[in-house]
Amino acid sequence: VMAHGKIHIIKNKNDWEEKLAEGKSKDQVVVVDFTATWCGPCKVIAPFFAELSEKYDNVIFLKVDVDELSDISTEYEVHAMPTFLFLKKSEVVDKLVGINKSELEKK
Repeated sequence: VMAHGKIHIIKNKNDWEEKLAEGKSKDQVVVVDFTATWCGPCKVIAPFFAELSEKYDNVIFLKVDVDELSDISTEYEVHAMPTFLFLKKSEVVDKLVGINKSELEKK
């Protein structure tokens, strides 16, 4: 799956840690879209998530496939797709489950 907008597709644990460290060092919020290829709602929200990534330069946007990286989704207790996590200094500060566009943008 190609990345749209400025979303970084996380391929492995190393990528993940690198991006969290980047967020920490730049003092930026990291927003993570936990998704799955078989998840219909994930496909619906994907273009909107890409739009947000173009709009907010000071935020790091990541996408994690829960089937490829189950260790990360387990660690963060992600059980439903899509789940959006908001991290600051590598700590989870907010969480949104489902496809609520206005709530997603507000956060």
